[in-house]
Amino acid sequence: MHISRPLYEGLPWLYIALGVGGIAVSYFVAEPRALAAFTGIAGFVAVLAGTVILLRRRDFRELGRRYAGGDAAEPDRKARPGSGAGQD
Repeated sequence: MHISRPLYEGLPWLYIALGVGGIAVSYFVAEPRALAAFTGIAGFVAVLAGTVILLRRRDFRELGRRYAGGDAAEPDRKARPGSGAGQD
């Protein structure tokens, strides 16, 4: 399944925003306590997941640049000298 790049890049921020919202809602929900606890934990997990995804993407792209000399998310389509591309 392919999604557009702006949506793909915005998903971690959406997770973080929903998580912060969940934590805020859990703070203001007094009764029942189980609902407040569940909402707070779910919000924390969403913030954590969004942060992990952002950091893993950053590290993946940095590693790709270090080894390939370009952005790993957008591979260079040109043949590089010594890469074997375009040689018979």
